[in-house]
Parts: sequence; structure tokens; C-alpha cells
Amino acid sequence: MALDARLRLGLAGLAPATPFFSGSSPNPGNLSFPLKPTSASLSSANAPAPLPIVVVGSANADIYVEVDRLPLVGETVAARAGRALAGGKGANQAACGGRLATGATYLVARVGDDANGRLLEGALADAGGVRLDRVARAPEAPSGHAVVMLMPDGQNSIIIVGGANMEGWATGVGPDELDLIRQAGVLLLQREIPDWVNVQVAQAAKDAGVPVILDAGGMDAPVPGELLNLVDIFSPNETELARLTGMPTETFEQISQAAGTCHKMGVKEVLVKLGSQGSALFIEGEKPIRQPIVPAAEVVDTTGAGDTFTSAFAVALVEGKPKKECMRFAAAAASLCVQVKGAIPSMPDRKSLNQRQQLL
Repeated sequence: MALDARLRLGLAGLAPATPFFSGSSPNPGNLSFPLKPTSASLSSANAPAPLPIVVVGSANADIYVEVDRLPLVGETVAARAGRALAGGKGANQAACGGRLATGATYLVARVGDDANGRLLEGALADAGGVRLDRVARAPEAPSGHAVVMLMPDGQNSIIIVGGANMEGWATGVGPDELDLIRQAGVLLLQREIPDWVNVQVAQAAKDAGVPVILDAGGMDAPVPGELLNLVDIFSPNETELARLTGMPTETFEQISQAAGTCHKMGVKEVLVKLGSQGSALFIEGEKPIRQPIVPAAEVVDTTGAGDTFTSAFAVALVEGKPKKECMRFAAAAASLCVQVKGAIPSMPDRKSLNQRQQLL
């Protein structure tokens, strides 16, 4: 089913999942805390309910260390500061969708039954707008976490420990979660969970005509052809594009050629995030669409910028915006994100983004 046709459909047959409050009888594998809605999640009672955004992916406790430079081999350097914040590409994209989308945003994820898991639960609940009743605890595995080394110019290097993100899917994705995906407006995926999980949910989406966006960030391994064949939009940054195609990506011409290789792999649309050079969308058989960055007043932390861009693009896509406008919307969102430390805390809300766009 084409995306524009799906946009005209409501959520007939989709009963909104109910958050588990104290005194109810939830599935013991699910979370139990109230959710805080945002104004972006509220719509007119007379308007058709927008199709939901569903994110299947990771949730990490990000351990931030602020350093002047990365250590050399065998060297110890002192950090200027350090703290733990909620993150992970799935959680980041869901938090962004929750703040920007006019409809519901669901996160399907696995966390450990530990202190980091509770950190993630609380932070995502506080972020507002994200339905978390499809987030389950995996008692057999610790929560995923990451070490983020943040430099003074806002650039970073990240090391990920998968934990429950990789080990918590022993029973796969449940039938209720698959039904939710089949009735979504878009499915967002990343590579910080097992590829076989991504294949399972992408197949369900594909069979139902739901667009699938795969963010290339995550594991350093080739993307299975089985997964790529189920993806509508593949979204790497230039480094990931080079690694996955084995081709240089130092110039726009080289990036175009690498995107062409992705087309040959079965992906019709390749959305490349180019950092300070903006972004480019390569649709097979069409002229590339280029989008420059929207300058930020100050770059403080780029950790969640790519996730913000991808999620904001998906929000605009579900709203029926043309692809060029989707990219502009996403670039403006990313420019707000980089001005705040931390991934989830930096996600912009719809009011701030609308104000930013008015200034462009």
C-alpha cells in the first residue's frame, strides 16, 4: 500500500496500548509507570487519528565522559566531567518522534531488570509522548550501555555494549507487537539489535504496506541482503556508507556512486547524513535531493543528531510532506539537537521546531 494511501486511513482496529499503573495487572515482562503526554501528542477529537510511528530498537544507558582529546593506545587521560544519561538509537528516535509527531509513537525494545533499566524507564517516561508499554524487561541480560567520549567541539566517539538489546529477544517479537507494526505509518529500525529481529519486524511491515526506514548505525558488519530487500529507505552516514559498500565517500561524486551500489543491493532510496555537509537523498533513477545543514547557534554535542534527523524525517513523511520538505524539517530538528548535551535531553519539541523553521 502506498504511503499517501495509508495517510488517509485512521487507526481502525488498533486499540491503543494501556500504560500499566499501580494496582493493575500488567504482563510481568512489561514496564509499570505512568506516561507523560506532550502537546504534540494531542490532536483534535474530530480529526482522524494519525497513523502511529513505531520504533523497534535499542535503549542504552550512555556514560558520558568529557575529554579534551581521545587517549592514545596505552594512555590514560582525565575527563573533565562524567555522567550517565539515557540513550541508544532506538530510544533516541522514539523520544524524538514522541516530541515531534502529532500521533502516537511507540518504542518496542528490551531493557535489563537493573539500575540502568530503571534509568532508561524514567528518562523515556519523562521525555513525554512515547508509548512504552511495548518495552519489556529481560531479566537474563543487563541493560545495554555505551561510553560516549565527548570532545570540546561537540564531536564524539562511542563504544556500545549490547546487553539486553542483543540478548533480550529470545522469544522474538510478540504477536501484539507485530499487529501494532502492521498498522503503523512508518517503521524505524537501527542496527543495535539482532538483524534477525529487524528482519522479522520489517517483513511484517512490508507485508502490510508499511514503509520501513533502516538507520545503518550500530553493529560493524555487512547488512544482510534479506533485510535490505525489506527496506524502503536506507539511512547511513558517510562513514557507514563507506564501510558497508567498501567504496570511498570523500566527495559527493563518490557518495553518489556508493549510493548507487546500495541501489544495486535492492534499496530504492538512500538517505545519507553528511554531518557538516548536510544530507542527500538518492532515489533510484532520479536526481539526488541535497539539503544543507541548518546552522546551529552553538554545537555542544552531536551525539543524538543523526537519530534526530532520521526520526524527524519519518515524522514529516507520515504527515505527507514531500521528500525535500522532509529533509528540511529533519535538518532544522538536528540543528536544535546539537545545542544541548545528551541525546534524549536534546530532542526538540514541535513548538521549538516550528519556531526554528519560521526563521529559515
